[in-house]
Amino acid sequence: MTEFDYQQLDDIIHSRIRLAIMALLVSVDEAEFTFIREKIQATDGNLSVHLKKLEDAGYISVKKSFVNRKPSSTYRITAKGHTAFEKYIERLEKLLKK
Repeated sequence: MTEFDYQQLDDIIHSRIRLAIMALLVSVDEAEFTFIREKIQATDGNLSVHLKKLEDAGYISVKKSFVNRKPSSTYRITAKGHTAFEKYIERLEKLLKK
C-alpha cells in the first residue's frame, strides 16, 4: 500500500477560512463580502486577506461595484477554483482512508 503524501494537499485551500470560503462559493453562484463574512464569522481584515490569496491563485474572481454609493464586492469561484477544490477533497478523502 502506498502511503499518502499529505504535502499533496493544496496549501492555498488548506486553511480553515479559505476552505470555508471555497466550500461556501461552491454551493452558491456568487456571494457578497458581507454574506461571506456572516457565514464564516471572520473579521473584515482577516477575510480580506484570505479572499485576496484565493483571488491571486485564480481560484475566485471578484466584481467590485457601488450599491447606493457604498462599495460592494461580489465573489464567485472560477473553473480553476472548482478543479482545485475537487482535487483537494479527493486528496483529503484519500488521506482519511489511510
